Amino acid sequence: MKRDYSEKKVVVIGAGLSGQALVRYLVTRGASVALSDQRQAEQIAGLESLEGLPVRYDFGGHDLSLFEQADLVAVSPGVPLDCEPLRLAASLNIPLLGEIEIAAAEIEAPIIGITGTNGKSTTTSLIGEVMRVCNRRVFVGGNIGTPLVEACDEDYDVLAVELSSFQLETVRKFHPRFGLLLNLSSDHLDRYPDLHSYYLAKLEMFRNMNASDFAILNADDPEICRLADSIKATKVWFSAEGKDVQGMLREIDHLYWNWNGANINLPLAQLQLQGDHNIENAMAAMIPALLMGCPAEDAWRAVCSFTGLEHRMQLVRKLNGVSWYNDSKGTNVGSVVKSLSGLQAPVTLIAGGKDKGGEYAPLRPLVEEKVETLILIGEAAARMAQELSGATQIRLAATLESAVEQAYEVTPAGGTVLLSPACSSFDMFKNFAVRGEEFSRLVQQLSAEGGAA
Repeated sequence: MKRDYSEKKVVVIGAGLSGQALVRYLVTRGASVALSDQRQAEQIAGLESLEGLPVRYDFGGHDLSLFEQADLVAVSPGVPLDCEPLRLAASLNIPLLGEIEIAAAEIEAPIIGITGTNGKSTTTSLIGEVMRVCNRRVFVGGNIGTPLVEACDEDYDVLAVELSSFQLETVRKFHPRFGLLLNLSSDHLDRYPDLHSYYLAKLEMFRNMNASDFAILNADDPEICRLADSIKATKVWFSAEGKDVQGMLREIDHLYWNWNGANINLPLAQLQLQGDHNIENAMAAMIPALLMGCPAEDAWRAVCSFTGLEHRMQLVRKLNGVSWYNDSKGTNVGSVVKSLSGLQAPVTLIAGGKDKGGEYAPLRPLVEEKVETLILIGEAAARMAQELSGATQIRLAATLESAVEQAYEVTPAGGTVLLSPACSSFDMFKNFAVRGEEFSRLVQQLSAEGGAA
């Protein structure tokens, strides 16, 4: 049922993709809407989608009087809750709700929430493919791209929603039917005071779940196992290390579904996605479908036909015996560890960007083992070079173009060049996708005879 926001004054803070979707949604529900952002209008992409709507714009800073007079503040995920206008609103007991909370209140179909540090987008996309093959009308979105509010005017059987920790900070009554927690490792310490606070934000997905719901958890992740007692939902585990769990486990060359007497084997040789981390993603993606009664053979066929996402271990080119991979979506150390784990030496690793505050030392063992040359770019380059000093040969590059040229010069035939930054892109690029596209463009320009064409 559509929510009625008539007579409500709502401030949407943050004019990105989610913020603009919130404006469109709230206007159609009768709200009086103001859109507030620190940036000037010319710095904000996509505002043309709001043309003709009765919206008050508050750009170039925040007019605090708007927040004082609001009935509700709708918070975009990129906006920290400790910023001045949100502190003011909170002190006046004005509700601060995120897009996920606002949208989910209107959605009646079961929601599959997917969170974790790494693998969210791949797993969410896999679930979408599985549900389509199983003839379910499925929405795929959230942090992966399409805001959840855009699902409110459509009719779906199930919704697969990628959820970041930022989005989960502003949920209150959000209640998914299935909650997937894929893994936990260091990330976003530029936003959170410590790792425990980051992990607690992830656990907000399970806040309102109960024993009739399902929490799908990684049995191989020690942090998840440590925190699992606080989750009230029925726990279904997956283990790529072959632990004897109630759920799904790997047994050498196949997956085994061990739930309520089921005896289902899925041959891993059919899986197109490469790497142990993608086996984990495939396991997690299968479980909601099996619990919903989808035929295992249909669900597995969908998983096995999936070849991966853009900017995530994407083979750009093979040139002179060297494979070039775009892993621009590898924006934290844990993600880079998973990507390096699936490669053979010698690897030339291009990393760096905007520092997110975590430690780079966990990269050292794999860098020592597999990386022949580490090329560092961006604001984090100096700190990464210091923390990884002595692990391998380290070079600095002022630009991504220079990094690609150096990688071309030093990587021998049979080797691999991997762009996997372990950092966000915002010091040099608009987002990870733009960074990946630029890397791919530069690699395609290389000539077989000698560097850039």
